[in-house]
Amino acid sequence: MAGQSKLSPWGSAVAGATGAVLANSIVYPLDLIKTKLQVQVKAKDGEEDDSEHYESTLDAITKIAEKEGISGLYSGIAGSLLGVASTNFAYFYWYSVVRTLYMASSKASKTPGTAVELSLGAVAGAVAQIFTIPVSVITTRQQTQPNNEKKSLYETGREVVESEDGWSGLWRGLKASLILVVNPAITYGAYQRLKEVIFPGKNNLKPWEAFLLGAMSKALATIATQPLIVAKVGLQSRPPPARKGKPFKTFGEVMKYIVENEGVLSLFKGIGPQITKGLLVQGLLMMTKERMELAFIVLFAYLQKIKREKLKKAAETVADTAKTSMPATLK
Repeated sequence: MAGQSKLSPWGSAVAGATGAVLANSIVYPLDLIKTKLQVQVKAKDGEEDDSEHYESTLDAITKIAEKEGISGLYSGIAGSLLGVASTNFAYFYWYSVVRTLYMASSKASKTPGTAVELSLGAVAGAVAQIFTIPVSVITTRQQTQPNNEKKSLYETGREVVESEDGWSGLWRGLKASLILVVNPAITYGAYQRLKEVIFPGKNNLKPWEAFLLGAMSKALATIATQPLIVAKVGLQSRPPPARKGKPFKTFGEVMKYIVENEGVLSLFKGIGPQITKGLLVQGLLMMTKERMELAFIVLFAYLQKIKREKLKKAAETVADTAKTSMPATLK
């Protein structure tokens, strides 16, 4: 992240958002499947439940493709990519801002250490969540809507506002989202520990070794935070049929309901596609990050060049006009 100084906060934000959208658009079906797996709750004996249930990732893909076609695997993608773009734009923008403010403070006499970098990232992530979580709520609703009740981004947002707690309904799951900003810290800590155990005394890792450690640490971080991820999705989605339209109020309430109906292990449902998606997105971002930033640096330099040329031409035009209108005695 420290290498982002060549770009302004806006440039870093645009580059980061673009890379994230490209990566997430490729793996979107996995995002849809993990959401559907995480919101489904088995009904108790005697309770009526006519909702579709999936046994696994493959079962979900098969059933959705059979009922809705391939396009069904991309249901809600517009809202999802809007959420990805806005979240990453906000994150990279606020990260650049808070890092610049930290470096400008009297206490920051040198490059921030790992702990400070993680703290700055957590602050940026928290601020980004506050601004962008409404899009996440609407997207989750769209992904879990029955096939015969599909609604647009605007209509779904209006439904949330009108049917629940008013405008505050768009910020459902905010507490869980704020807690989940610790995920990168867990990832980094696990990475360092695994490095010491698997490659003791080795400082320079080969690309495949670094990717292996990154994948393992990301998987461990996902496992550690999966119950909160499931609870967050439960808060943001429609309540299960058994609750008769009564929404959950806290992520603790969601966890309790899931445990009572399906057992403790159900707090980890959807973890397969969740981890797979995370690894693929992380890998794609690692592959495109530097190229994306370089492309934007070149683009912004080109735009600045055009702007300078236009300003220079405008200045020459004004000078020529002034010269021609000047009295002959002053020439």
